[in-house]
Amino acid sequence: MIYTILIADDEPEIVELLQLYLEKDYHILSASSGLEAQLLIREQTVDLAILDIMMPGMDGLQLLKSIRGSHRFPVLFLSAKSQDHDKILGLELGADDYIAKPFNPLEVVARANALLRRVHHFDVPTLPPEPEVNQLVLGALTLDLNECVLYVSGEPVMLTSTEYKILKLMMEEPGRVFTRKRIYEAVWEDFYMYEDNSIMVHISNIREKIERDSKKPEYLKTIRGLGYKINAPVEK
Repeated sequence: MIYTILIADDEPEIVELLQLYLEKDYHILSASSGLEAQLLIREQTVDLAILDIMMPGMDGLQLLKSIRGSHRFPVLFLSAKSQDHDKILGLELGADDYIAKPFNPLEVVARANALLRRVHHFDVPTLPPEPEVNQLVLGALTLDLNECVLYVSGEPVMLTSTEYKILKLMMEEPGRVFTRKRIYEAVWEDFYMYEDNSIMVHISNIREKIERDSKKPEYLKTIRGLGYKINAPVEK
């Protein structure tokens, strides 16, 4: 199966460069504005989007909001903006990864491959079906592993693919402390090379969706100097 990547950037040179590197393995859709990209997403199946932030009309952040209203495919941001607050804002809105311009196109290819591999399980060999646990339950949280949907007190809650992977990893071993390195290497399927804010932002987004008060988390707790762990809240 050939997966489809949408590249949206108002600089034709960047679109052509990325298409040159990606078209050998993927079907490429291209757009020069957020509105054009939005129309393509409505009309065609997209497996991964590579979006520029600064585009005319509808910018990348507005487009991401629109995408996350109904789609869960991974989104990789490209932008000349390198400040932390731009990166954090994109991640908070549901982006899965971020690369600042100027970039090495081979790094973009590697990040795109990793995101698609993680979502579609490229590296999982075909095995005979085995009985498996279809749900992870922790307090009022139920993670349906077949539908990849989280239920909080019986109500469905939409997660991004990255949020789902992090939550699944931690709910499989409640009480275990997960370092940032362990989370990154398990979820991104890559070596943890340096400290950044990505994991912290994804954890914050998960808390907004599962906690009664994200400022006073009952489930997903920070273990200072070590990492994070998840437990069912203690009944009072």
